[in-house]
Amino acid sequence: MSTVVQARRSQRLPQIDNLKTAMVAWIIAGHALLGYSSIGGWPYDEVNEVTFDRRSEWVLTILIGPSALFVVGTFFFLAGLFSPAAVARKGSARFAGDRILRLGVPFLCFMGLIWPLFMWAAYRAAGYRVSYWWAFTHRQPLLDSGPLWFVEVLLYFSLAYAAWSWAAARLRRQPRPEPGPFGGGHLVALAAAVAVASFVIRLWFPAQSTQILDLHLWQWPQCLAMFGLGVVVARRGWIGSVPEGLRHACGLAVAVTLAAVAVLAVALGVSSLAEAATPFLGGWHWQALLLACVEACLVVTGSVWALGTAQRRLLNGGRLSVACGRASYAAFALQGPVLLILAIAGRPLPLPAEAKALGVGALGVPACFWLGWLIIARTRLGRLL
Repeated sequence: MSTVVQARRSQRLPQIDNLKTAMVAWIIAGHALLGYSSIGGWPYDEVNEVTFDRRSEWVLTILIGPSALFVVGTFFFLAGLFSPAAVARKGSARFAGDRILRLGVPFLCFMGLIWPLFMWAAYRAAGYRVSYWWAFTHRQPLLDSGPLWFVEVLLYFSLAYAAWSWAAARLRRQPRPEPGPFGGGHLVALAAAVAVASFVIRLWFPAQSTQILDLHLWQWPQCLAMFGLGVVVARRGWIGSVPEGLRHACGLAVAVTLAAVAVLAVALGVSSLAEAATPFLGGWHWQALLLACVEACLVVTGSVWALGTAQRRLLNGGRLSVACGRASYAAFALQGPVLLILAIAGRPLPLPAEAKALGVGALGVPACFWLGWLIIARTRLGRLL
């Protein structure tokens, strides 16, 4: 049975589940660290009691920071990769209904109840005399859902793809022609388009800016491009295998880009990210264009390389990896409450930020997956997640 046929019948492929597990664990651990950073990126930084030493933050950002530029895009790439098979199997209407149930319901629950409740608890633990209603209506952005902004945006893209598929099926008079070749030149063109679009949209919506519903509009160019790339290459067999030559080329591009980032950081004399970040985030600055180019290169080549590597290296389907793969979505959704609870519990401890961040991350990653598995295996919510 071909991998594409397997994908049509079931979304469970061990290499993809293992890749999702690794990325979700990386995101949870990264958010645990960002809660104690001065540059921000995780809401606990609004109330944290200690922050990293400047040198520690610089080293962590150089080692871990570039991954933040492409991990989310990789999730959109995988979602797009499996969407054509899901629509072919279910039909556009049922696909849209499943996306609303699987993505829309958790998003609404987090936006309306869970996220403001735990942020209220974090503010209270920090000594702020605020109410739950204040956390729901006065924190920025309005109608925040924490990490589930990703789920919200993916829902919009999925519904748009379902509508496009439905309309295309109605207008199509003849069978689709076989797809043409897809190679490195197409990826270069896509990366260039993402870089230009990211730079332009950040003239109005700088990176890390907030909008109502926390839409992350500044990140939409890469998210939309990667979802579209997944849809395009799905018909070219990439669910089963990324061309080996392309995988190697993308891996080399990632390595060169990461090395260049480290060299540029030293050459530009960036010693405090919180102080130096502003021109990189958006506006008519060469630094903003540089960041957009680095991000575009990493998200396109990094996503393709990650998928190809998983298809060749992450094939083990043992009981633990299967359980983690099934629980990865639930673990991603649970990271907000779990990390905030651990950070609140650690507030009284007279420890530096580095120790607290490592403790929250080390406990938070397995806790999220364990709780996620309990939900998947022991409750009816498992059918939803």
